[in-house]
Amino acid sequence: MTDLADLLTPATVVAGVPATNKKALFAAVAATLAGAHGLEAKAVADTLAAREKIGSTGFGAGVAIPHGKLATLPKVIGLFARLAQPIDFQAVDDLPVDLVFVLVSPQEAGAEHLKALARVSRTLRDQAFLAKLRGAGSNDALYALLTAGSA
Repeated sequence: MTDLADLLTPATVVAGVPATNKKALFAAVAATLAGAHGLEAKAVADTLAAREKIGSTGFGAGVAIPHGKLATLPKVIGLFARLAQPIDFQAVDDLPVDLVFVLVSPQEAGAEHLKALARVSRTLRDQAFLAKLRGAGSNDALYALLTAGSA
């Protein structure tokens, strides 16, 4: 079914993120990605914020896919966060966001970045799957749902 195991690690799937706005969210996810992949948190947060200025990455149904590119990355990486409380994301449907999938790609990863973005977007359009993500009781349960196809 769903297999995003090439983008995620158990350390980059987190529930209960206590962000109250985009800036706090980007700082929190950047710190997690930095710790898991040896990146500079500020660079990750800045690239996500810069992309968000172009237009909201909230695509509806309480889901956002913030993304950006960093020159120092060897491959496309991701992070999934379920927020403690939904936040305003200026999404296309004006609904607050509680599920966030962050994608960060190497600077030169044009097609690879777009393919990953499309795959994540397809996965997160499934309303039944979103309900499972919202109901999962732990980080491990979320990781299992997001990587189910890799068994």
